[in-house]
Amino acid sequence: MKVFVTGVSGQLGRDVMLELEKRGIEAIGSDRSGDGKGEFKVVSLDITDREGVERTLSEIKPDAIVHCAAWTNVDGAEDEKMKPIVKKVNVDGTQNIADMAKELGAKMVYISTDYVFNGKGTEPWQPDDKSYAPQNYYGETKLGGELAVSNTIDKYFIVRIAWVFGKNGKNFVDTMLRVGAEHDEVRVVDDQIGTPTYCPDLARLLVDMIETEKYGYYHATNEGGYISWADFTKEIFKQAGIKSKVVPVTTEEYGVSIAARPKNSRLDKSKLTENGFALLPTWQDALSRYLASRES
Repeated sequence: MKVFVTGVSGQLGRDVMLELEKRGIEAIGSDRSGDGKGEFKVVSLDITDREGVERTLSEIKPDAIVHCAAWTNVDGAEDEKMKPIVKKVNVDGTQNIADMAKELGAKMVYISTDYVFNGKGTEPWQPDDKSYAPQNYYGETKLGGELAVSNTIDKYFIVRIAWVFGKNGKNFVDTMLRVGAEHDEVRVVDDQIGTPTYCPDLARLLVDMIETEKYGYYHATNEGGYISWADFTKEIFKQAGIKSKVVPVTTEEYGVSIAARPKNSRLDKSKLTENGFALLPTWQDALSRYLASRES
């Protein structure tokens, strides 16, 4: 099997490449610069350049594509000047990849988000729930990417994730470690509920998926229960030995974000088990491994 991975300069893309390498699967990555830092075989690719996508994928002829490249600055996506660029990346770029997946007969994994839903209520969102109502423009464009994939090809895995953290980029854990070390008290939102997703664990699942033909919509976060950002922060401080006090506040009291954030990011993952996929380890265990990796 030959696998093409977009966005290898990001948190998830790099870990997918590492997982493929670990299994001895031929992998070619891409990002805008084409700089794999000597770790992997990486080509330069702008996914919004349709001709470039056609030329690159026609030459590589992958059996599967893991599409990790995306615009992920949620607040930045609300800037009216940036919206055309966000759409071009998340919707049009995804359409370019999906069109080539169809032409090549390749499987495709598309990484999506709980932001495609309205973020209300307390019931976990189901993978095949089509009651979309994104609260922000980032969510709108990720939904557009989902539809680009599902309306173009049959051999797809659309995998929604939430609260992502990993070693290759900025993330909530690193932010809290820094803030906790600088302040005696830290105000953290406690009315947004979800579960973290650790990139190496997710990468393992995504590679498991492309080795099957169990296509469809899935949800994937770590196990360990639904928590608030404040709960997550308390565990981060506990494991890291930070004495800073966590002060829970409401989303309205916190009041910093430009884009609306979902209060209900609960994702039902039972479909993974139903289709024979191993669930991700607990987020507490994932956090412990991440903290250890930062020290190595």
